[in-house]
Amino acid sequence: MITLEQLLESRDRRAGHQQRLLEAHPGRVLLCFTVQLPGSVKRNGISMSVADAGVKAIRELFEPEYEELLDLETGYEGYFLLAGNPLEIKRQTCHVEDTHPLGRLMDIDVLPQARQMPVSREDIGLGPRGCLLCGQPARVCMRAQTHTQAELLAKIEEMLNSYLKL
Repeated sequence: MITLEQLLESRDRRAGHQQRLLEAHPGRVLLCFTVQLPGSVKRNGISMSVADAGVKAIRELFEPEYEELLDLETGYEGYFLLAGNPLEIKRQTCHVEDTHPLGRLMDIDVLPQARQMPVSREDIGLGPRGCLLCGQPARVCMRAQTHTQAELLAKIEEMLNSYLKL
């Protein structure tokens, strides 16, 4: 289990690492892959299965010039440097997030060299990601705590079991 402080520290560390990678590789686009799981346990069998599936999907789509995979207590992180158009890369990563059986549990940020912020779904004409359980915008359900952690984890386990049977 991790604390909120550890989670916040990991986000700060990840942002600094992203910036250093972009500065060291001018003209490249950075993909930052993480696993999205509710609760304070960020490293378990589910997260590792999602991480394996996500890395495989990224490798099938792209030929990264650089790859760094980190299996941390605060969650799995993958960094991939690519050549290409950031908007087209974001379209492809959103397709993975939207269509892969475990894609809803994947977060693939696309960070172009020239911008301080990741390319958003809205930048390519897509709406916000939907909730795992009801389809409403996920942020709305998270803020309102519409669903319990137990409900979300049960759905995630169902998704993983279905995926592993493929």
